[in-house]
Amino acid sequence: MKVLPHGDVELEDVTAEGATGVKIRWAITEDDGAPNFAMRVFEIEKGGHTPYHSHPHEHEVYILEGKGVLKFEDGKYPFEEGYVIFVDPKKRHGFYNTGNSTLKFICIIPHKK
Repeated sequence: MKVLPHGDVELEDVTAEGATGVKIRWAITEDDGAPNFAMRVFEIEKGGHTPYHSHPHEHEVYILEGKGVLKFEDGKYPFEEGYVIFVDPKKRHGFYNTGNSTLKFICIIPHKK
């Protein structure tokens, strides 16, 4: 079990190639006893973005604050606070902050097995 304010989880820079102004908190992981999924909280500064990339697992996202665009293989999809986003496995995607403040979202992924 884990119960604490998310701000107590270390905020780390995302250093992946193609990431600009992105930070992550690994809120819940296998180290916490979670058997299937990891919960991450992302913060993307104004004008920042994640890499445009793909991988074999899905993303399940909830937008906490801010505005942005999901760049996807078939187009661009605007979103804002309160939106939910499902990113299919193996599809190229990137999250771009198009607002005037920090974009914050929860992203849940399966553990790599």
